[in-house]
Amino acid sequence: MAILQFTPLSSFPSPSFWQQLTSLKLDTHKLDDSVRDILGWLEEGRSALNREAGSQVWMRGHLAVNADSFANRVEDTLQPNIIALHGKFRNFNTIEEFRSPELKKQLFSEVVKRLVDSFSSNDPSQITTFNPFLLVSFADLKKYVYHYWFAFPALVQKPAWEIVAAEEEESSITETSMRDWEGSTDNLRHMKAEAQISAEAFLYRPPQDNQSQDSGSVAPVTDWWSFFQGVPEEERTLIFHDPTSSPSLPGWTLRNVLYYLSHHLAPPKESPRERVTTLKVIALRGSASSATGSIGTSKVFSVKLPPVVGSGMTTPAVAKGTEDGPLAVGWERNPQGKLASRVADLGSTMDPKQLADQAVDLNLKLMRWRIMPALDLEKIAGTRCLLLGAGTLGCYVARSLLGWGVRNITFVDSAKVSFSNPARQPLFEFEDSLNGGKPKAAAAAEAMKRIFPNVNATGIALSIPMPGHPVSPTFQDLTKDIVEQLHTLIKNHDTVFLLMDSRESRWLPTLIATMENKIVINAALGFDSWLVMRHGASGESVAGSSQAMGEEKQRKRLGCYFCNDIVAPTDSLTDRTLDQMCTVTRPGIAPIAAASAVELMIVDAYREMGFGMLLRVFNESDYLQTITGLDELYEEGEAALEAVDWEEEGSDEGL
Repeated sequence: MAILQFTPLSSFPSPSFWQQLTSLKLDTHKLDDSVRDILGWLEEGRSALNREAGSQVWMRGHLAVNADSFANRVEDTLQPNIIALHGKFRNFNTIEEFRSPELKKQLFSEVVKRLVDSFSSNDPSQITTFNPFLLVSFADLKKYVYHYWFAFPALVQKPAWEIVAAEEEESSITETSMRDWEGSTDNLRHMKAEAQISAEAFLYRPPQDNQSQDSGSVAPVTDWWSFFQGVPEEERTLIFHDPTSSPSLPGWTLRNVLYYLSHHLAPPKESPRERVTTLKVIALRGSASSATGSIGTSKVFSVKLPPVVGSGMTTPAVAKGTEDGPLAVGWERNPQGKLASRVADLGSTMDPKQLADQAVDLNLKLMRWRIMPALDLEKIAGTRCLLLGAGTLGCYVARSLLGWGVRNITFVDSAKVSFSNPARQPLFEFEDSLNGGKPKAAAAAEAMKRIFPNVNATGIALSIPMPGHPVSPTFQDLTKDIVEQLHTLIKNHDTVFLLMDSRESRWLPTLIATMENKIVINAALGFDSWLVMRHGASGESVAGSSQAMGEEKQRKRLGCYFCNDIVAPTDSLTDRTLDQMCTVTRPGIAPIAAASAVELMIVDAYREMGFGMLLRVFNESDYLQTITGLDELYEEGEAALEAVDWEEEGSDEGL
């Protein structure tokens, strides 16, 4: 006889496991790094036939985890050669915690203690698995790199188990002690399934009557004494799903089953001296196909169980140097054979566009961990933003929108990139200024796609009609088409940003957006000041139903960019000096400026008169003052001033 040794178990975390972990960590677990229950799938070892060499190639099975592991639910559709094992999983929040030996040792000890407690329980249902596993990890979600370490706790037997040599063997060398088993593996798996046994090991006894035509019967390991009552010791067979393919060593998962039989399987009270001493073991493995049929790779051998400490085999053996239970080993070695963690690098295998798409949302999802738990990233990503103006403000707003995860951005601008633009407007480069300059809107959209290929960015060259800027009869049809195009753009977007360089250019988009009940973001810059406003949608129906209009009257509505002015927007571009034409501003203001919402009190006039009303606004400098009531305001102000008795007002004491 010789000491029984075992082939270590190996792990196989699939990419889907890490992808599911990423999703759960960002959206569900967040900062919660509690220990969680997961499932793993143990596959039997097998062999394949090398047709060229005419020999077998041994293929190890693994403990695999995938996206379904987190569901912690055993499916009924498992293949007969795959067994579900229960495990514990903890994903640490920091790499320092992951690297802490004390934390890993504590987790390992907790798994071992639960295993021993289940073995010691008088309730066999407490043994959910003989081979629980532990997985600890740290997920670097910026790089999609995952540090991880598996442990397969195995209880140490002192003194060791021994493998019994076959009678025909003259030496005690174990390499020939594991013999090929010629029985039907399919039959054993079928009987186990019929008996609804889910564990990685089970019992088998042959037909008791030599004349019987049945194939024997199976039972759970915990039924040893009742199942094998009256069965000769040499026919008491333990079968386990062996994940290894070694011709001379059984797999790791046999260890804890033997430990249970040695230490925790108490004999019935009527025969207190009886104990398990020797048993027959079948290592169940897959088969290889050949031209002449299947080649069996399963092994059969006998194991001697030595005497153990304790009466009735109910007291666990205590290894030297431990005080609270048996010694256990089982941390997986890395490919270099060292006791160290491993690394899964998904970033190096992912499509760069997919990486960029997920990375854009990363910071936003991290915000939901502590700052904004209710942040609706899906809604933000689907928001359609219209940026009127692709200058300094337009460039910075676009980049900010991209940082917030917005995927649909349309630029509108009539200018071309000039040599002064790239230094202040981050979406443009020197080459965009050459040969007269590229159209700003199109160049900005192209730059956004270079920055983030998955963005839906469009550039449209369009000059917005403005109050106080007359439209000649020759261009009235063209202006009407531009207004209709602008109206369609605003209608087809969710949020409109007013980022132009003149006051009057904001008027028409404000009017249309208010009519279409859109959120408008308005930002205006000066050298020593800047304005940020927002006016949200009113809830008023576009059709203007009486019920909706009645509800609207009860709602408080915010003012807009023009509401507090007593001067109607008109031509502010004529007779401007160079510094005024270049909209000089401090470089740091544009990135800081946010947005503003706008609303005008003349929406009903536009609804009723349409483009004709707009023509009068464009052509008649005082018409806007008339329909907004500003002329009446002037008259009332003048009348109030005339009514003041200035001599009496100036006679007050102290003046």
